[in-house]
Amino acid sequence: MKVKTPAVGGICESLQGRDKGRFYIISAVLDSGKAAVVDGNFKKLASPKVKNLKHLKLLPEKAESIAFKLSEGKQVFDSEIYSALKNYNYPKPSEGEK
Repeated sequence: MKVKTPAVGGICESLQGRDKGRFYIISAVLDSGKAAVVDGNFKKLASPKVKNLKHLKLLPEKAESIAFKLSEGKQVFDSEIYSALKNYNYPKPSEGEK
């Protein structure tokens, strides 16, 4: 299932640029087909990365707790975002790779 419309709190993967293959959470949907994305490690909430939606693969998963906090205007910490994306950006090695 492919997601076509970006939503705050949605998880996406970068398809273009130096950060290709990195996963982000959408912190804001901007006009003109762009979105502000954060990962809690390299791109923090204080200075989100603005990416063109053509360069993002929107995943059907969503970080519900972070999406709720962002929509309500409550404080979200970078550590929360980092831990929500930890399994995406840093997968655990399988038994054969150890």
